[in-house]
Amino acid sequence: MRKRVLGALGIGLALATFTACSSTSKAATTTTKAPDATTTAAPEVTTTAGPVMADGGKMAILFDLKGRGDHSFNDSAAIGLDKAKTEFKYDVTEQVRGGNDIAEQLKNAVDNKNKLVIGVGFAWGDEMKKSADANSGINFGIVDSVVDSPNVSSLVFKANEGSYLVGVAAALKSKAKHVGFIGGVDIPLIQDFFAGYEAGVKSVDPSIKIEVKYLSPAGDFSGFGDPVKAKTAALAQYEAGADVIFHAAGGSGDGLFGAAKEFSAKGSKVWAIGVDSDQASSVAADLAPFILTSMIKHVDVAVYETMKDAAAGKFKGGVRVFDAKSGGVDYSTTGGYVDDIKDKLEAAKKGIADGSIKVPSKS
Repeated sequence: MRKRVLGALGIGLALATFTACSSTSKAATTTTKAPDATTTAAPEVTTTAGPVMADGGKMAILFDLKGRGDHSFNDSAAIGLDKAKTEFKYDVTEQVRGGNDIAEQLKNAVDNKNKLVIGVGFAWGDEMKKSADANSGINFGIVDSVVDSPNVSSLVFKANEGSYLVGVAAALKSKAKHVGFIGGVDIPLIQDFFAGYEAGVKSVDPSIKIEVKYLSPAGDFSGFGDPVKAKTAALAQYEAGADVIFHAAGGSGDGLFGAAKEFSAKGSKVWAIGVDSDQASSVAADLAPFILTSMIKHVDVAVYETMKDAAAGKFKGGVRVFDAKSGGVDYSTTGGYVDDIKDKLEAAKKGIADGSIKVPSKS
């Protein structure tokens, strides 16, 4: 079996504990038009075609942990889900991982005779491989992981590229020449966010200091759902001198935003950077003014495209990559806080797209 987690971080683990705007919140504001949901959003490497579905049908979407309402990863997936289920007349069952019940959740999805099953986050990967191999008549999709089965579409993101862009923003906006990073769990997926962020920061000024904190070690995924711990870590980084902090910690990110507000009340404004979706458009109104920008992963487009293809009988297994060139990752401009540096951010994005800027990766 070949399976690897790609640095895609929400997180967004599942980034899936990961964060995104809810389906009822404002749509994300980005610097470029989001990938057109009616066209292929990114380069696609395919293997053999999976079973054919006609005009929607029964499907299950497997959210990670919190499910809807995480202001990031899951909510972004839900936006694509809601759009597609209306357009293609899907009968959708929503399931949410409760902890160590991944195998049970997948079994339920199969037993309920769903023709398409999408797992949001890499946590579903190992068990999805088993389910897909045992159920060749079902199409599967998974976000942020590669599952090597002919009936699985692996939807991965170059999160390091999006993180590079917000790293450039952090460096240009830092008056202290001191920034921070908070990762949910110390695993390659999240390390990939940091690799891109660090490279973006250092491209502006190699002397800038970067504080780094992972909320939980590998194997302990609590770091994606602990805003209290994230707030403590963020306050410590602000106290140490950082004035801009980027998080790749899923639902824990709300703690960073609260810390930015609390610390700024002391007199010196500090910034937070969101992840996976335009978090300034989905968090509480009193927190939005402290979010400089967000690194956006268009999980909504990935989910929509998978459902669209399956409904049209065009589902294919294999790897589908969403990157900066395709618009699969980007940065947000809500609030206008990066308008004055937009030319530099666009230049960086162009460089990544044309290959003149090589962004490091841990995945």
